[in-house]
Amino acid sequence: MTETSDEQVPEPSAAMQSAAMQSAAVAATPGSSRLPQPAVLVIFGATGDLTARKLMPAVAALESKGELPAGFEVVGVGRDQISDDDFAERMRSAATSGDTSDWTEVAARARYVGGDYADPETFRRLYTVMAEIDEQRGSGGNRLYYLATPPSTFASVISLLGEHGLNKPGPGGSFARVVIEKPFGEDLESALELDRQVHAVFDEDQVYRIDHYLGKETVQNLLVLRFANAVFEPIWNRRYVDSVQITVAESLGIGHRAEFYEGAGALRDIVQNHLMQVLALTVMEPPVSMDPQGIRDEKVKALRAVDILTPEEVATDVVRARYERGVVEGEEVVGYREEDGVDRRSQTETFVAMRLWVDNWRWAGVPFYIRTGKRMPRRLTEVSLKFHNAPHLPFAPQQASGMGPNTLVLRIEPDEGISLCFGAKAPGEAFDLRTVALDFSYQQTFGSTPPDAYQRLLRDALAGDPTLFIRSDEVEQAWRIVAPIQEAWRNEDVKLGRYPAGTWGPKEADQLIQRDGRAWRLP
Repeated sequence: MTETSDEQVPEPSAAMQSAAMQSAAVAATPGSSRLPQPAVLVIFGATGDLTARKLMPAVAALESKGELPAGFEVVGVGRDQISDDDFAERMRSAATSGDTSDWTEVAARARYVGGDYADPETFRRLYTVMAEIDEQRGSGGNRLYYLATPPSTFASVISLLGEHGLNKPGPGGSFARVVIEKPFGEDLESALELDRQVHAVFDEDQVYRIDHYLGKETVQNLLVLRFANAVFEPIWNRRYVDSVQITVAESLGIGHRAEFYEGAGALRDIVQNHLMQVLALTVMEPPVSMDPQGIRDEKVKALRAVDILTPEEVATDVVRARYERGVVEGEEVVGYREEDGVDRRSQTETFVAMRLWVDNWRWAGVPFYIRTGKRMPRRLTEVSLKFHNAPHLPFAPQQASGMGPNTLVLRIEPDEGISLCFGAKAPGEAFDLRTVALDFSYQQTFGSTPPDAYQRLLRDALAGDPTLFIRSDEVEQAWRIVAPIQEAWRNEDVKLGRYPAGTWGPKEADQLIQRDGRAWRLP
């Protein structure tokens, strides 16, 4: 090969440079370390609970770690009529840890626009504020809109952003993006209609549908565990896996969210989004490359492989229930129908369990048991893969009586980590087998707990990395999976059971899995 001097190398054209930059962006793995461009973060619902508990602490933490660019600004939009200074004080008080000196400066520059989300005047004032910020503070004309409002306002906010030209970057800007919280729609039909309304204003590559579970380290670690470790990928299939359980348990009740929860229930609040996302990452095929398109393509394929339940299967393979009075973590709590704001005749479910099948080559014949509930013994989210028993045990039955099945458990929260349970001989003269665990803990290994998911997702949205956000066709397919369940419940084909608060659910959920000769894993 002939060497070429620097002088002989022609300068690449602008088109070539652009193509190279695009290729590099596509080839980049999720979570690029590059800083986002200067931008204005506009939060609709700026005085609400989500903003105070999650968004402001996440942005403050990013600022304290130097992961936000110069020229980053915040504008709050809300129904409350407060001043810029009042909003700035709320921002400062939301920063709960770390060095907040830089965050204090960001908060001091914050602007606030009060008004109704369906009032054009609100958006005229917002347009004026954005223009002032672009001119005075070097925010570059880039915008990230975050819809931390009730889902009923999504359509009007998006429509009015379009009517006032706020769906496009300002002068000199390169992007205008919108982050939409879950749930995206109430059912398949409303999700499709909302999608149509969104796409009338924003292109798909401007839309970031957020599910904070995808920002959790252990959820992301599913990809690493499966596709970076030769010991796991060969056994991640029907030949070795007997069954899979996915559990999302909460010890809390509904708190002050009665209005939302009465209209949502556990199916819409957790199953259609969080559980479907974790299921997709668990069953998906290896992507061609770890870029946004590769990962999201495989997630959609995985959800399309999930069998859609027939009405008869909904009646036999789905359990729903509500919690009643009980004791949780030593405290006596009221039942769901006794909670403030809940209809005393409510038919809303606080617990769902179901059996699903994934109809593809890898998972044919493997049952997936998923469950979620409120007022359970403790907060817990995990994925558990139970493996087939060894084909032959050369030990006497009494020797192996203390050994359970081999199990791989991914703890998503709160004690993030991974456990591999297998058989070993207990110390002593007797040949007794016991189940032991190889345990990996994020806290013990890395010396700290993983950052809050919103930090990662907000940064990715600002940087234009959609890997951990949900694509339009993915939302649609998740709704198609739960649609027959919603229809059966509207027709009251599945009765609403009951379970005492502080337990792992109703007896019907135990019966669902026991009829297959299996049992729910007890954490």
